[in-house]
Amino acid sequence: MVTSPINLTRPEGKGLAAGTLGLWGSTVIGLASTAPVYSLVATLGFVVLAVGAQAPIVFVLAFIPMLFIAFAYRELNNAVPDCGTTFTWGTKAFGPWVGWMGGWGVAVAGMVVLANLAQIGGIYLWALVDGIVGTSPDALLSENVPLVTATGVVFIALMTYISWRGTEIGERIQNILLGIQYLALAIFVIAALWQFFAGTAPDPTPFDWAWFNPFAFTEWSGFTEAILLALFIYWGWDTCLALNEETKDPQRIPGLAALLTCVLLLVTYVSVTVAAMMYAGLGETGTGLGNEANADDFFLAIKDGLLGPVGWVLVVAVLISAVSSTQTTILPTARGTLSMAVYRALPAKFKTVHPVYKTPSFSTLVMGVVASVYYVGMTLISDNILQDSILSLGLAIAFYYAITGYACVWYFRRELFDSTRNFFYRFLLPLLGSLMLTYAFIQSAIDMYDVDYGYTVLFGIGGTFVVGIGALAVGVVLMFVWFLFPRSKRFFRGESLNRDTPVLVPDEPGEFVRSVDGGI
Repeated sequence: MVTSPINLTRPEGKGLAAGTLGLWGSTVIGLASTAPVYSLVATLGFVVLAVGAQAPIVFVLAFIPMLFIAFAYRELNNAVPDCGTTFTWGTKAFGPWVGWMGGWGVAVAGMVVLANLAQIGGIYLWALVDGIVGTSPDALLSENVPLVTATGVVFIALMTYISWRGTEIGERIQNILLGIQYLALAIFVIAALWQFFAGTAPDPTPFDWAWFNPFAFTEWSGFTEAILLALFIYWGWDTCLALNEETKDPQRIPGLAALLTCVLLLVTYVSVTVAAMMYAGLGETGTGLGNEANADDFFLAIKDGLLGPVGWVLVVAVLISAVSSTQTTILPTARGTLSMAVYRALPAKFKTVHPVYKTPSFSTLVMGVVASVYYVGMTLISDNILQDSILSLGLAIAFYYAITGYACVWYFRRELFDSTRNFFYRFLLPLLGSLMLTYAFIQSAIDMYDVDYGYTVLFGIGGTFVVGIGALAVGVVLMFVWFLFPRSKRFFRGESLNRDTPVLVPDEPGEFVRSVDGGI
């Protein structure tokens, strides 16, 4: 029996907890998703190795395509505030096949990064314990692979439960965890600058505006490598958009929160980079940022000299950064698969929403289980392959961000030149952002194909290339497999979701059919 129409562009259309998040909560979750402390730890040293003193301008330049794509997200969200984000918008713009692959790109990125974050969380927790109890160097708990792996799985399980339990409780926890992260970063910047001006820094290097000169790069390969690294640390702000149906103003708040997140990240990364360079310099020995031995964890290398007995603060900050991002990374993928299931792009079970907590319960639990299995499986097969999968993450990110930018241009194609605002925010900036990310994808794939890239060689080529491109290729296979199931037919025929899909009404519990006013 058809009753009143349910508009799936409104939160009640899928049963999520409407009106839960405000601008602050959305921005906090967006920031937490990027794991700012861990991102800096994992990236800063390698960026400096690639471009030396031009590291600050790299973070500025990498911010540009992220900002341009953020505008695309905002414009699409204003028109279609759907938690499926890239999947929904890609389908509306280009049809079911592109949309499905866009949704797969989001899922792949989330699964891979969850494994990485879980591993980092386990390593840093036991590194903290090692420091407290004084574990001998030949028996470090942080190097005990089974222990670290089991701890990582516990972290995934805990954060999956929090995500399943409700967006509101997750927001409260993220407020605390993000506050600790930024307190640690503030302590780092203040301490580094204090020692610089006091003359006690190991290699005090005066600030130089030349660090922000975009024309001072000496090698194109180093520049592209650094930009690709920097792109990764901005990734995650789009979680704000995946929670659009749970915000108090679905059309305004998510897009604004995404833009605020990008700007706050830019300020964070540039200020910490400048402070680190002024404190430690670019030397290739000791605590210098140019020391390859410090590249994979600059904070650990300098924590004792910078903060003395409270150096553990930086270890705790990285631990919290990884763990908090574990929770927020689950959110967009779970909501993406929920949306895909609602529109028949996945099995119906994925659209199950908890009757009390109003979260995508089944999708959330599946995400936690799949991430845990992937993490344990990769660890058992080879830690090197796990690391290569993490290195390949940029491919999936560039892939679905670029789809979103192109979708913005094509979805609004009939009104791009109606106003100056439309020209910039719906055409020029999204198009430029997508072109930049398309280049980043192609250049990354070329670099990863080299056998010297990453940690493994598979089939005579770079293992990172095989894992990264292979993960996207698996999506193609799964898409064709799903195409064979009866439930998928309406989606792949463009009936359950298309550009003109305005209203769906329930035919029976959990099912949606053509509405009485002609919508799909």
